[in-house]
Amino acid sequence: MDSAEYERKIASRFAAFDQDGNGFIDREDFSGAAARLLAEFSTTARSDKGQALYNGAEAFWQGMAGIADVDGDQRVSRQEFITGAVKRLRDNPQRFTEIARPFLHAVVAVADEDGGGVTRSAAERVLTVLGVDASLAGEVARGLDADDDGRITEEEILSAFAGYYVTPEQP
Repeated sequence: MDSAEYERKIASRFAAFDQDGNGFIDREDFSGAAARLLAEFSTTARSDKGQALYNGAEAFWQGMAGIADVDGDQRVSRQEFITGAVKRLRDNPQRFTEIARPFLHAVVAVADEDGGGVTRSAAERVLTVLGVDASLAGEVARGLDADDDGRITEEEILSAFAGYYVTPEQP
C-alpha cells in the first residue's frame, strides 16, 4: 500500500469517529457513543459498567486528542486525523490499540450480558449503535469471531479494531 492509498484509507475511517457528523472528532462523539451503548444494553450510567464505559470513552478521546489534535482546540479535524494516523500510528499500530483498550474493555463488559463473552448478536448491536450500517453489522460481527466459537473476546476485538483503523503500510 503506497502512502497516498494509506492516507485515503485512514481518511475513510474518520466518519466512524465523527459520530455526530459535525466534521470534527471531539469529546462529545465519545461520550455520545457511550450513552447510546448504555441505552442499547439497558445499563445505567451510574453503575460500575456505566462509569467504566464513560471513563473508557474519555481515555480514548484523550489518547486520540494527544495523537491528532495538533492545534489544541479540543477537536480533531479530518486532516488532523489523517496526519496523526499517518505520522504517529503507521509505524506503531499498537499505540492505537493501547488508547482504545479502556473503552473497548468497557464495551465488552457492557455487551457481555451473561458473563460468557460477547455473542455475535451483542457485537452486531454494538456495531450498529456505533454507526456500522445495519446491513453489514452481522457480517462484521461474524468476522470478529476469529476462532468461530460463537463468542468474541476482547483480544479479538482489539486486534480487529487496530487492523481496521491503522493497518500499517506493507513493504
